[in-house]
Amino acid sequence: MTTTTSPHSDRPTAGRTRLFFWEEAAWDWQSARAEGRRPEFSEYVARNLRALREGVGREAGTVPSLRSVHRVPLQDDGSDRLPDRYVAEHYTLTLFGLHQHAASALVHQPGVGLGTACLLLRRSEALTQAAVERRLIAAATAQDLHELVQHIQRLVPLLRQAGIGLDYTRLLRELTAWDAGDRNRVLRSWGLQYTDPGTPDPADGESTDQERTPYWVTFTPGSPDAGAELAALRSGTGREPGTVAAMWPFHRTRMASEWRDKGSLTRDLAAEHTALTLFARHQQTHDRRMHVAGNSPGTAAGLLARKAAQGSEGKAATAALERRFGVLLTSADADELAMHLRSFVPLLNQAGVGLDYDLLRTALRNWDDPRRPDAATGFRQRWDRDFHIAVSS
Repeated sequence: MTTTTSPHSDRPTAGRTRLFFWEEAAWDWQSARAEGRRPEFSEYVARNLRALREGVGREAGTVPSLRSVHRVPLQDDGSDRLPDRYVAEHYTLTLFGLHQHAASALVHQPGVGLGTACLLLRRSEALTQAAVERRLIAAATAQDLHELVQHIQRLVPLLRQAGIGLDYTRLLRELTAWDAGDRNRVLRSWGLQYTDPGTPDPADGESTDQERTPYWVTFTPGSPDAGAELAALRSGTGREPGTVAAMWPFHRTRMASEWRDKGSLTRDLAAEHTALTLFARHQQTHDRRMHVAGNSPGTAAGLLARKAAQGSEGKAATAALERRFGVLLTSADADELAMHLRSFVPLLNQAGVGLDYDLLRTALRNWDDPRRPDAATGFRQRWDRDFHIAVSS
């Protein structure tokens, strides 16, 4: 059955009076299947899909054939500037048109974010892992919405060829947020989806309750990629966890799907991010791994002080290090602890003293957790004891 108007255009949804066009297209396709007919689009949808492709590369609001498929209203307030959400919808419509064109299945797939789609593309082996990551990172580092859309336009044909869909309603929200101050949440959701910390890869032989081995444990000094990997991790120093695309391949923290898709910033993710950046700074220039199990910050500081005592400054150097370590122990929260560690780790690097990054991540995660009010006190006492043992041994 063909129609000249959409049979679904007045279907109400939460918070909206009409479906977005890609949602109408999905309902149209699924209705045909539910009625026992071969899944295909009505003439209304097919005609408008052609119109969407006419808008590719053109400025929002300048394509007459697209006006009827917009659902974001324009306010008649005399302003020449289009609303950000209207511009984002224009881009979303054109991307959907490109994606759906000649596809054998429906491409609007609720729940499939851009990071998830790239993960599926990587697992499809249509492209190498490096090629997929290069394209995703290029999109994630776009300076503005226009550049971002250009990168997604290059991804969409690859997704179509691999039979991978995308949640276009979610993409609209993300495009709207890109230049509106909430870009970091978008970036974090893409990174978490791509690294898929909530779902183990069967190829890894992991069960759902296992934590993946942290990067600092598996790092191989002297490997061909070691320098580039450490540089990527150092680029995250001082930046918001989960938002640095170059770091995404090195995250191992698992997260519930709901939090992952929302781009939530959890204590686990923040602690791993800080530990990764510190390890990268610590490891550079060394041909042996600087992650040393059992070396707490107290032990490492004590070993450093003992080395300093053997130098020309002797006891004065030891006393200075002890004061510096004492300031670290007084950290009021995880952010202050991270700040002191960032100035402490270069000293360990210079002296070639290792540090237990598993323990460090645990401390960063729990230091100011209100559910563990005694955690910081426990770390302070243990590290202080470790310091004096290492100095005197």
